[in-house]
Amino acid sequence: MQHSPDFQLQCPIPLSDYPRVTLAHGGGGKLTHQLIAEMFAPMFDNEFLRARHDGAVLPMDGERIAFTTDSHVIQPLFFPGGDIGSLAVYGTVNDLAMCGARPLYLSLSLIIEEGLPMQTLWKVVQSIKTACERAGVKIVAGDTKVIERQNGDELFINTSGVGVIEHNLDIRPGAIHIGDRIIINGDLGLHGIAVLAQRQGLEFETTIDSDCAPLNGLVGELLRADISIHCMRDLTRGGLAGALVEIAGTAKKHISIDETKITVREDVQGACEILGFDPLFVANEGRFVLFLPPDETEKALAVMHKHPLGAGAAVIGLVDEGAPGVAARNDFGGSRVVEMFSGEQLPRIC
Repeated sequence: MQHSPDFQLQCPIPLSDYPRVTLAHGGGGKLTHQLIAEMFAPMFDNEFLRARHDGAVLPMDGERIAFTTDSHVIQPLFFPGGDIGSLAVYGTVNDLAMCGARPLYLSLSLIIEEGLPMQTLWKVVQSIKTACERAGVKIVAGDTKVIERQNGDELFINTSGVGVIEHNLDIRPGAIHIGDRIIINGDLGLHGIAVLAQRQGLEFETTIDSDCAPLNGLVGELLRADISIHCMRDLTRGGLAGALVEIAGTAKKHISIDETKITVREDVQGACEILGFDPLFVANEGRFVLFLPPDETEKALAVMHKHPLGAGAAVIGLVDEGAPGVAARNDFGGSRVVEMFSGEQLPRIC
């Protein structure tokens, strides 16, 4: 048997460190990044994957489309503010929006564990339909599999999506520039804490609802306003910190953020302190960061503040001189280096 010259018989991930896949390999932190960077990316290397974006921007008869795929494995299936159905739709819609695309079509694949109550499945299907209507997309293809009892986790959903790019902007991590300002569209931590509270039966003085929502409407408003967007990224697994570290690494730029400009609701902050979480790392499903030239900051904020999902938009940092990485200034005037977490802070949140 002959192999191509670049075929590797040895696994690129040191087996002495991780002989088996762990949950943390899917948590959005260092181990996820290692798995992608050292195993998947080199094996499937091409010009589209090298962009390290939320989706692939592909040429199509002189035009451009965006394509992405996402799998959703969350417990519980229903949580305050959303469920696995709406999460699956919005997750893929938002990835397309982060590429600067107008989402159009989704595929829907369900892996159902034997014994799932039919009424539960019906509720999820209804939620998917409502979410598609809200986001303005259509389910155009799908697949259904049923696996034996106790071989799954009730229900897994995969959605893939296609969107059209109707502008000439080059929106990707590698397009950010020194001097770019960074805007976030709202407060942090709602989704991760909402899911954890529901899963563990935790009770707080107030109900914390997930921020699960489609971002394509807000992004569309920014694009129609001719904002010169350089990069966008939604803040799912790994939260704000994970997204910024990934972008800094891909773009080989230094990013500085001001933690005093980042809003965290008091009840979310309290929950994080009790549970030992850093809000910068907690997952969100309706939040994203936007990189753009400094002279367009006020115009972008004005557009965002008029939209319900951008009412809390604020400038939180900039791209500046320095070695690739992320630094955060705190309330006391100090600064810390922000890195991806090594383990798993909050499993199965998307």
